[in-house]
Amino acid sequence: MRTYDFSPLFRSTIGFDRLFDLVETAQRATDEGYPPYNIERLAEDTYQITLAVAGFSPDEVSVTAEQNVVTVEGGKTEKTEREFLYRGISTRHFKRQFNLADYVQVKGATFDNGLLKIELVREIPEAMKPRRIAINGASAGNVHQLEGKAA
Repeated sequence: MRTYDFSPLFRSTIGFDRLFDLVETAQRATDEGYPPYNIERLAEDTYQITLAVAGFSPDEVSVTAEQNVVTVEGGKTEKTEREFLYRGISTRHFKRQFNLADYVQVKGATFDNGLLKIELVREIPEAMKPRRIAINGASAGNVHQLEGKAA
């Protein structure tokens, strides 16, 4: 695997620390792929994360939303010993984290047929949205009058 040294960029950039941390985390990740998941864009600012958590009940899975991170953890609470002749459905403890972009918030989560669905929405505050700025100044007719006087 190729690794990159971002230290030269730290000397010439300000405020991009979180971006570099995300890139470094992605490089170090040893993602084993459990539980499997999908990330979908449902609309321009609406997303959904779907995790396949077969064998778990809703009370054995937790979803925690912190600033810019969603953490999903699961673990079996069942303590009874069972004799499996073949075990193909994994129910081991897991912890999976998803980094969210700015202004993306968790709106809710549902559990149905072994699938955990987490609804996400990007809500940009009004103050951050682009807005048209009125330009004050002389009208086109006044510009010609000023030019005529100067000549």
